[in-house]
Amino acid sequence: MAEYRIREHPILPVEERPRFTFFWAGQELTAREGETIASALFANGVRVFGHHPKDGAPQGIFCANGQCAQCTVIADGLPVKACMTPVRPGMRVEPLEGLPRLPDVEGVPELHPIRTVEVECLIIGGGPAGLSAAIELGKAGVRTLIVDDKHKLGGKLVLQTHKFFGSVEDCYAGTRGIEIAEILEKEVRQYENVQVWLNTTALAVYSDRKVGVLREGQYVLVQPHVLLVATGAREKSLVFKGNTLPGVYGAGAFQTLVNRDLVRPTERLFIVGGGNVGLIAGYHALQAGIQVVGLCEAMPECGGYKVHKDKLVRLGVPIYTSHTIVSANGETEVESVTIAQIDENWRPIPGTEKTFACDTVLVAVGLDPVDEFYHKAKEFGLPVFAAGDAEEIAEASAAMFTGRIRGLEIAKMLGREVGEIPQEWYHTAEVLKSRPGAVVTEDIPEMEEGVFPVIHCAQEIPCNPCTSVCPNDCIIIEGDDIRGLPEYVGEGCIGCTRCVAVCPGLAITLVDLRRDLEYPTVTISYEFPKDSIRKGDRVTVLDTEGQPLGEAEVVGVQSPKDFPGTLLVRVRAPRAIAKRIAGIRVQEPEVTEPLERYVGRIPDEEIVCRCERVTAGEIRALIRAGARDLNYIKAVTRAGMGACGGKTCRNLIKRLFREEGVPLDQVTDAVQRPLFVEVPLGAFAGVVTGEGPAEEKPVSHATDVHEGGM
Repeated sequence: MAEYRIREHPILPVEERPRFTFFWAGQELTAREGETIASALFANGVRVFGHHPKDGAPQGIFCANGQCAQCTVIADGLPVKACMTPVRPGMRVEPLEGLPRLPDVEGVPELHPIRTVEVECLIIGGGPAGLSAAIELGKAGVRTLIVDDKHKLGGKLVLQTHKFFGSVEDCYAGTRGIEIAEILEKEVRQYENVQVWLNTTALAVYSDRKVGVLREGQYVLVQPHVLLVATGAREKSLVFKGNTLPGVYGAGAFQTLVNRDLVRPTERLFIVGGGNVGLIAGYHALQAGIQVVGLCEAMPECGGYKVHKDKLVRLGVPIYTSHTIVSANGETEVESVTIAQIDENWRPIPGTEKTFACDTVLVAVGLDPVDEFYHKAKEFGLPVFAAGDAEEIAEASAAMFTGRIRGLEIAKMLGREVGEIPQEWYHTAEVLKSRPGAVVTEDIPEMEEGVFPVIHCAQEIPCNPCTSVCPNDCIIIEGDDIRGLPEYVGEGCIGCTRCVAVCPGLAITLVDLRRDLEYPTVTISYEFPKDSIRKGDRVTVLDTEGQPLGEAEVVGVQSPKDFPGTLLVRVRAPRAIAKRIAGIRVQEPEVTEPLERYVGRIPDEEIVCRCERVTAGEIRALIRAGARDLNYIKAVTRAGMGACGGKTCRNLIKRLFREEGVPLDQVTDAVQRPLFVEVPLGAFAGVVTGEGPAEEKPVSHATDVHEGGM
């Protein structure tokens, strides 16, 4: 069987890891140490993990983050989430066909006493916000416990290979997310009063103000004095024909497979959603050697940073604004996607349909806060704070800074002498959360001699690395607000190229007319494998909007030591186009051509509840019959009754109410389950359902968590 792994990457080290065999449906396959079942199956070309018991629909991954249960398989006789369960040597994995059978039980399992662990602060989530808070709590001497359901700290930072925006001083702007994760983890590990439990899932907040967690299969109660919810966000979904086909999944799932597990999950990708998440995922796909057929966005303009959009179009990816997805097409997996232009009422315009051949549709249409723990803690009177996306959806740069603030607020609440939190910190947090500003006309410098940067950045966003690295302060932002547009002040440039290398948006080039006024050299940032471009190559150069300017000869390729993963490519170009050059085309136009015929849409058959396969038509019929209670709809259709507990479908059902003209203030919301994540019932009796936590190195009585029996 062919293997679908990434063998070369411009940013990530591709290291060979120990391999072993496991079995899928009786067939022997190869996995790598540390992989999840889902990643191992994808690496072996398996994308259909089973079929739904209701209608036989094929099932694959969707979130790859433990939030849904679409990837359920049977591993050594037990139903598990393939995206969260490590594959082990000799493991026998079977597709889920029909309803899972309860395993045969012989004898009584060994029961372990359920521990109660007391801490001053419990942080749920080891991403940018949780780690930043933990650092401040560590400095203040607060006994802190971080729990995270992954095997590594960093949250989504470990998936981010691009350089970050924001402020160099406040949130490591100009540094890649994967490197920021390592920086934060290293600092957290310095504090003995901060403990970390990985592979630990928070389950619920109870009325006695305890938090139940499942730590590597063993149930533990944590009694915090204060709770910090830094659980991040879950991806929104869309309702369209074929939205549950294997090959339709979220951007986070895609980045997990590509950037964490170095698995090549697709050959041809189409993206739905023009926010930063979708735009960045498209760039990550191109870096991994995956063809990006196109991107559609329902709004007239992409909601993400213009520099992210510009990067994609310069690399050869068409972006269709005012378009929506009509259907993902295929029998058992995605084979193509159909999009259409929409009118002012968001309805597809007949005759504008286009169908593109692809094997994956990446849905990136926004995020919802994972804030269940926060609201339940408030309800039960447990002192609680929220940080990062659990508080407000924003960039990871903002999450880091709000985490710092929450850490100090908690330390202050617990009586530590941390001083007053500077008011400018709150202002900085709001700046980092701010949405992109208006787009202005690109300012091409009038200079015709010497060497100088051309800044192809035409939208106000919070970002200042270029001003921070210039040794002669040639690039400035007027005033104290990092959302201003950077400007080259006109003299002093020595051609060091640091501004080109550091720019997160790849939006700065360097024009050098010192040797040849008619054919100057232009230095361009390039984040693709070094072997993909060489001195002597002829490349197509493009302007900011992705329009071809002509061909140019590559006269040099440099790997700057201070900016690993970034190549600086020098091209020799005619003077008439030199200052307008913004990038090099990577993907050829024929990759993005639509098919001659489009595949049509079937109304009302779209799936709203993917767990229980409830369609939009079924729910619309109940709304039109007078239903105004999500609990009633749940009882009649089972929508929201599946394994994920309504995490995906609840907002989609609310959208159907709005489409039917029913104000949401007339709708009764669904009652949430007391447990926010599925858990084997035996865990509550003390059955260890996994291998159990490893023995911990003891720490001093001054810093240890307090434990008691129950």
